[in-house]
Amino acid sequence: MARRIMLPVYAIATNATSSLGLDTEAHWHAVLQAKTGIQHHEDDALSNIPFWAAKLNASQWQYIHTHTKTSVALSPFEQLALFSAKQALASCEQELRAEDTLVVLSTTKGNIEWLETHDDDRLALHTSAQLIAEQLGLSHHKPIVISHACVSGVLALVYAMRRLQQGTHKHAIVIGCDRFTRFVLNGFQSFQAIADEPCRPFDADRKGINLGECGAAIILTTQPEVNLFARLYAGASSNDANHISGPSRTGEELALAINTALQQAGITSTQIDMISAHGTATLYNDEMEAKAFDLCGLSQKAVHSFKGYTGHTLGAAGVLESAMIIESLQRQMLIPSLGFQSLGVPVPLQVTTDAAQHTINYVLKTASGFGGCNATAVWGRA
Repeated sequence: MARRIMLPVYAIATNATSSLGLDTEAHWHAVLQAKTGIQHHEDDALSNIPFWAAKLNASQWQYIHTHTKTSVALSPFEQLALFSAKQALASCEQELRAEDTLVVLSTTKGNIEWLETHDDDRLALHTSAQLIAEQLGLSHHKPIVISHACVSGVLALVYAMRRLQQGTHKHAIVIGCDRFTRFVLNGFQSFQAIADEPCRPFDADRKGINLGECGAAIILTTQPEVNLFARLYAGASSNDANHISGPSRTGEELALAINTALQQAGITSTQIDMISAHGTATLYNDEMEAKAFDLCGLSQKAVHSFKGYTGHTLGAAGVLESAMIIESLQRQMLIPSLGFQSLGVPVPLQVTTDAAQHTINYVLKTASGFGGCNATAVWGRA
């Protein structure tokens, strides 16, 4: 039986919408200016104690509402996802026909803020995905929802890549989105995982995470007819089978997903030029990731976490952080890990502190989440 040739998959448009701004360019400017969207908040509607988080402000929400008005009553979550997708489509040089395009939505909690006020069907993730696809004019094919804790965004990109590689669609728009809600904040507070200051991934004095909210979108294609931003080469996933909320103690399972993705991409660890880590700034996540990188021979590679800029954006994180990888590849510049001062993991790690010019051909993206899930992706120059 002849082996099917897998089509190359490219990114041709992105959007990032968070507290840093309403487009990818604003996020890159934040990188250059070492600017964080994480701020101190006192809001009794969300928490009975003050907290640090990266929330969209009132004027940003007003702009999003204005540009997502429809005949259908959309939730704030759906508006944020729709806005990001529309912005990516508006910047895309290639017209996406509905019959050729797959819509993939990545989220962890969707409309969870409506839990006590709306019917179950309105809370269903597939309902949100269908509404968003319809408003985009891309509902010819049933949209796909990926909801798998904090690896959702990376898994959504890898899923879309595989569908495109197989030739079932010509294009895909991958949307990652999660709102900042009391439900999620209280959950992480119950784990005592929330930092009382801006987070500091991989730092010796890190205290935990900050939460954020974000809509992010990446348009993928197998039709190299327009300006190509980057290529998505491969991806893989694994599970620790260790603990419902605690990561692996050794990093071996994430290392398996890393090595599998590298093998699928046809490269070795020596060819990786930059790592975009999950880097939540919790004690155990950062240790586990560092151990996994060391096991894969990546301890001397430039590594950063984007969480210091936007907080942990949950289902949007993998898409947002991949959009920033694409910017790095285009600009040939490393992303500093905001908040890092001194190494606080038990193995060597080259955490980036300056936005320096650097030859970047291949980038590794990693993500890990509750339930022991791990996901990886390999990006490269187009």
